[in-house]
Amino acid sequence: MQTENHAQDQARAQLESIAEMVKALREAEEAGDNTAREQAEQTIHEDPLSVEVRSGWYVPGGEVAAPEEFQILLCTGGPAVRIRGTLGRFGEPDDARLEYQDWFTPWQPLEGLTAEEGEALLDYCRRFYFGE
Repeated sequence: MQTENHAQDQARAQLESIAEMVKALREAEEAGDNTAREQAEQTIHEDPLSVEVRSGWYVPGGEVAAPEEFQILLCTGGPAVRIRGTLGRFGEPDDARLEYQDWFTPWQPLEGLTAEEGEALLDYCRRFYFGE
């Protein structure tokens, strides 16, 4: 008997929502519809609860390192879902992984994403500014 995993189900639902938002954005861009594109971008920007970055080690009082990692919190509680990834030299997401957790359980990556889902997730993340 397989038990239900509500946190994994929530992560899958968040991924479907992200894919729909990115699809709407791509269609607006392909159609050259600036109004629809702006609306799709606004929908994406208003979706997460928070967008955060963190940098690596640096000497106190010295030059602050540029952000190296990002986190986009999509929902909290039981279950919670977030996206985590690394940032390239220019603050652009290099990769993204969807993670979920439920009460009293550690964060786990959502496995089995298709190439299309992975591309949509990364495209979604690239719509946010991670600079200083």
